[in-house]
Amino acid sequence: MSNIIQANNLILAYNKNEPVIQNTNFSVKAKDFIFLTGKSGSGKSTFLKSLYGELSVSGGELNVCGFDLHSINSKKLNLLRKHIGVIFQDYKLINEWTVERNVMLPLMIAGYSKEICKMQAHKLLKHVKLSHKTEKFPLELSGGEQQRVAMARALAHNPVLIIADEPTGNLDDYSSEVIWNLLKSVRQHIGSTIVVATHRIPQTMGIDYKQYFLDEGNIYAVS
Repeated sequence: MSNIIQANNLILAYNKNEPVIQNTNFSVKAKDFIFLTGKSGSGKSTFLKSLYGELSVSGGELNVCGFDLHSINSKKLNLLRKHIGVIFQDYKLINEWTVERNVMLPLMIAGYSKEICKMQAHKLLKHVKLSHKTEKFPLELSGGEQQRVAMARALAHNPVLIIADEPTGNLDDYSSEVIWNLLKSVRQHIGSTIVVATHRIPQTMGIDYKQYFLDEGNIYAVS
């Protein structure tokens, strides 16, 4: 597989007469760290949703992790999502579940035993420095802590591709730095490809990355 993501003449739309993304071309190689920037309403979240099948392709081609998103069926979509970890700005944790069970969720869906689910959850919560919050519920945590739980959940199944939509948009500077350091660590140690939509790239990333700008329906490389 040459590219993790390959878009050719891609069209995305909620209303077929008003495309948000139009005839754009975009590719991402394995282990790339990508920042997708652009003003509010430019289509960053729309593009990310298409990568994991939340939004259907209206035209052109989109291939993610070897799956053709233009003609994908529900069975193959479920297979694709086993390769992807998604981090949302608003966390999307299940408030009635403990921190531990939230992290276990992707593995539970994949059919792993309870023992394996627990083992992986504890390993990841230690990695995000939340081992002491295992039995807490999301609403008992700060925003930064909730996002770290969401990151642990996204990493539970060792994804090939991590998609993050404004992962630090609601966080203070300290929590934001923790999240960026975790993403860098994941790229380094697991080898995941990372695509992040953000309004602001941190000044001190300390790694090689690529930046793209989304404007008027097209994605442009920033030199």
